[in-house]
Amino acid sequence: MAERLSSTAASRLGACLLPPAAASSKRASGTRSSLPVLPSPPCAAAGLRSRLLPAAGLRPSSPLSSLRLGLCQRPAARSRAMSSSAMCSASDPAQLKSAREDIRGLLNTSFCHPILVRLGWHDAGTYDKNIAEWPQRGGANGSLRFEIELKHAANAGLVNALKLLQPIKDKYSGVTYADLFQLASATAIEEAGGPKIPMKYGRVDVSGPEQCPPEGKLPDAGPPSPAGHLRDVFYRMGLNDKEIVALSGAHTLGRSRPERSGWGKSETKYTMDGPGAPGGQSWTVQWLKFDNSYFKDIKERRDEDLLVLPTDAVLFEDPSFKVYAEKYAEDQDAFFKDYAEAHAKLSNLGAKFDPPEVSHCIELVGFCLLFNHFFYLYDQLKERGDAIYLQSLENNTHAVGIIGQGISIDDDSKSAAPEQFVAAKYSSGEKKRELSEAMKQKIRAEYEAVGGSPDKPLKSNYFLNIMILVAALAFLTSLLGN
Repeated sequence: MAERLSSTAASRLGACLLPPAAASSKRASGTRSSLPVLPSPPCAAAGLRSRLLPAAGLRPSSPLSSLRLGLCQRPAARSRAMSSSAMCSASDPAQLKSAREDIRGLLNTSFCHPILVRLGWHDAGTYDKNIAEWPQRGGANGSLRFEIELKHAANAGLVNALKLLQPIKDKYSGVTYADLFQLASATAIEEAGGPKIPMKYGRVDVSGPEQCPPEGKLPDAGPPSPAGHLRDVFYRMGLNDKEIVALSGAHTLGRSRPERSGWGKSETKYTMDGPGAPGGQSWTVQWLKFDNSYFKDIKERRDEDLLVLPTDAVLFEDPSFKVYAEKYAEDQDAFFKDYAEAHAKLSNLGAKFDPPEVSHCIELVGFCLLFNHFFYLYDQLKERGDAIYLQSLENNTHAVGIIGQGISIDDDSKSAAPEQFVAAKYSSGEKKRELSEAMKQKIRAEYEAVGGSPDKPLKSNYFLNIMILVAALAFLTSLLGN
């Protein structure tokens, strides 16, 4: 199980296991922990904590014990921190909602769904997972508003999308360009009949053109090796084969214009009369309707007036891609589900959120969830009657999910809120239950974000595995002995 952990989470836990001297050395070199030492939890658990931490080889002030204390922070203090963070978000939630309504009106009058989708994708699609610093890593940061990036060959024509959105940006100054581009992209998909995209907002804008990414980050339409090229580009962003195929399905919208991309016919029987400006060659007959017809048409290739690029054809030629392409051609619901998840993931790539991300907390909590020792501990604590400590643990684990990254503007708060974690649901024994699909997706997303996949497990860190096992055994031995 440890082999499938996020390498980021593993490295952070590894730092927590460093001897005190090593930890002090790292702090002295300028690396500061993002997990503060918080006040002690309620006194009902103080005695238990004083017995357990030394048994695991941890001092009360060690980084790992700080994490434990952090998870047991009082709900009132946590609520105040969350409220403060929400008040200083990069984009104003009320203005985001109003901007979305204006975008819907724009779509109904100008039929600009395809170009708005492309705008959001191209702003986010420059992300490089191998670069940690923002904004050098690229991604959804609003840099595409600057002329230097608009002049990149892959962005030909996107100046028209910016012109369409600029009046909305001027009207709602409390919305960042980064959020506006992604809001427009997701809204265009939904208004064209596509799935609801689980979007988050609060992206911070880059400040100047000198922060734009270099040219060459986006995919080409006709590379010498289409499958290899797609993987080179999308793997660099932390996406996998399923997400590559799902995102390719967005070509069900729009047309290719030869004067912009060098591909396609100047016009066809499907595009000669618009809507919108006439011309270009579409991938589908109804190129303003979002459905799975792209996969059906690419597979059949019966109509010469429909476009098939080399990067389209390869979806049914490459063995791994073909599995998903065939599935989506037969099952639109499966395509919509996978597309919504992939689009949301793409829209967050490289973004700097305000309220900020706390993915490190989610990773570390997820790390604990993967070990039955955690749930065994929960059962033992429950038997001992440490109710206050247990309630704090459950409440704060749920709070980590609520903080998440960014803010939601969806009115359906029930669907937008993450699943509440209740440890008893996953405990061992007769009442053992499987993780829900939502929880599995969270863990899977963390794993795939660092390059893992069901076909390519991450390399095992045997030293870390041994350290974890030793700590867990010492922890349980002390608990049962007492």
